[in-house]
Amino acid sequence: MNKVIENKYIDREKSWLAFNARVLQEAGDHSVPLLDRLRFLGIFSNNLDEFFRVRFAAIRRLSLTGITGEKYLGGISAQQLIKDITEIVIQQQSESLRILNIIETELETKNIFIITENEITEEHEIFLKDYFIQQLSPELVIIILNDLAEFPVLKDTSGYLAIKLVMNQNSEVRYAIIEIPKTMNRFVVLPSKNEKQYVILLDDVIRHNLSSIFNIFDYKSVSAHMIKITRDAQLDIDSDLSKSMIEKISLSVKDRRIGEPVRFIYDQLIEEDTLEFFLDKMKIVSTDSIIPGGRYHNRRDYMNFPNLGRYDLLYQTNDPLPIPGLSLEGSMLEKISNKDYLLNAPYQSFSYLTKFLREAALDPKVTTIKITLYRLAKNSQIISSLVNAAKNGKKVTVQIELQARFDEASNISYAEQMQTEGIELIFGIKGLKVHSKICVIERNENNKIKRYGFISTGNFNESTAKVYTDVTLFTSHQQILKDCMRIFEFFEINYRVHRYKHLIVSPHYTRSRFLKLIDREITHALAGRKTHIKLKMNSLSDYEMIDKLYEASRAGVKIQLEVRGICSLIPGISGMSENIEAISIVDNYLEHSRIYIFGNAGQTEVYISSADFMTRNLDGRVEVTCPIYDQEIKNELIDNFDIGWKGNVKARFHSYKLDNKYRLRNHSPIFRAQLETYKYYQNKLEMTAEKKETV
Repeated sequence: MNKVIENKYIDREKSWLAFNARVLQEAGDHSVPLLDRLRFLGIFSNNLDEFFRVRFAAIRRLSLTGITGEKYLGGISAQQLIKDITEIVIQQQSESLRILNIIETELETKNIFIITENEITEEHEIFLKDYFIQQLSPELVIIILNDLAEFPVLKDTSGYLAIKLVMNQNSEVRYAIIEIPKTMNRFVVLPSKNEKQYVILLDDVIRHNLSSIFNIFDYKSVSAHMIKITRDAQLDIDSDLSKSMIEKISLSVKDRRIGEPVRFIYDQLIEEDTLEFFLDKMKIVSTDSIIPGGRYHNRRDYMNFPNLGRYDLLYQTNDPLPIPGLSLEGSMLEKISNKDYLLNAPYQSFSYLTKFLREAALDPKVTTIKITLYRLAKNSQIISSLVNAAKNGKKVTVQIELQARFDEASNISYAEQMQTEGIELIFGIKGLKVHSKICVIERNENNKIKRYGFISTGNFNESTAKVYTDVTLFTSHQQILKDCMRIFEFFEINYRVHRYKHLIVSPHYTRSRFLKLIDREITHALAGRKTHIKLKMNSLSDYEMIDKLYEASRAGVKIQLEVRGICSLIPGISGMSENIEAISIVDNYLEHSRIYIFGNAGQTEVYISSADFMTRNLDGRVEVTCPIYDQEIKNELIDNFDIGWKGNVKARFHSYKLDNKYRLRNHSPIFRAQLETYKYYQNKLEMTAEKKETV
């Protein structure tokens, strides 16, 4: 590409919106099973909610200071960026509604009907009457608004029906609000009839029963239109030294419910006077993002659309595979003592990680367990294993990140539970989130302490491990694990900066070390030696790292980037990045692994990491990057990257146009990277079995 461009970088917010557009592409892709398309629509909506609560809110804060923010936003003012984002989101919302209508039409061809309150049959009427009286009505929160001294605080995690009642007497208008209960499934499955399946949204069940709800009023008309508010989710941590960290975070999470509004979405068919009433009472002004939408909001609920037993309309699920040579029935520590093993979830079973902790909890020779926790499953097996270990007399130390965004309340609850069980807790370091994923255990063997542990690219969360791709290294490499112990020392005495012989640790060394690794590739290229860089990550937005990759490209280093989300680097530009290609894979699983490969003129080095190439990961968090020394695992990770790179079904190109163009096949056979990765691990198992038979 010889295109001349004005800017060296793509704005990170616009790049993120382009990522979410890729999710929306999956919802609109006719090759994706219908019910999975609804799931992608829900993911798109959920992503957008979080974007407004965090990133949009931060830009809005900046704009309200009167500072243009161009220095921080890559050359665009905060005010202009807010306008650009709003335009993009309105277009995306419109596209999502169009896709939803298409999906619903196609579902009808499969005998699945999503009906409204105007399409309820007599049979459904009987069912819904009982459902409303017995289940829904007791859960409803209904507030008459006209006479209230203070308008109620609307939660940004809930959807509401804005009610307008026109009275018979003097045509007086009364307004009310009904909160759609989050305690109930948003989708009500109705009785089937003649092999046809019916689903109605909770919103429409409420609409159908408006006469029952407001029967004490003498009204001549009633209308209901959905509205939704999104609030600034930034935590403002109290500086009061007399309060514990748990207290501070807990209070800040509670304050989040009254955060400033950053987005207001409404049913575009709502009456103008009703809209004006709510905007006025909620003090929503023109600086906020006011977005017209469809009849239903909170479409993130489509992530949990009932499967109706229609597995023919879902992706085929592949059972997680075992790790060759590592049994879930025998001792994992005994095996890990002799060699390293790699777990690649969800292709392989996450149960290995929980098995490791369960074994450590019961093993009489294990004396200590130390682990970092960021996001946890709802009923976490990890926590159960750690509590079990403490009850068995092990010294258990847990660094738990109380500021893991939107998981604060859950982590506070787990922290209180662990404190009760005598587990020693570390709450991190002021100004630094702990995002590393490490665990070390100490075992007494022949009167000497031997360490075992694991280092991962993703959270120790058995729920997300079913859909997030992450790699975890199990190792007994004593020097690597000694470095891990130094990290735990840093948590407790953080004015002391440690040196690490093997691990690369943020915030002190990650940036400088990766710059040196790229510089080494540049030196090789300038000397005429063959070399390359292959990087797989979630996001790439740090300008210094991007500039260094541009420098490597100009030196002739071939660079391949698999970046799922934000990519502020612009590939393929003559004189700047002509040796860089960048793709994003969005498919059934969420690509979450960070794998970094440096060719080093034939002496290839491979790393796994918890860190992306974002400024926050390099400078503002505790992150761990681990070298891979086992040649077999090195080859496996290189193979993993190369399989992803060959993808020609779900791979899109990153470009300055943000147009999400798919990689063309050019008569090549279909190669869906995630499916081929699963096949790769199946083949490894078969080869291992054949070797055993030969022996």
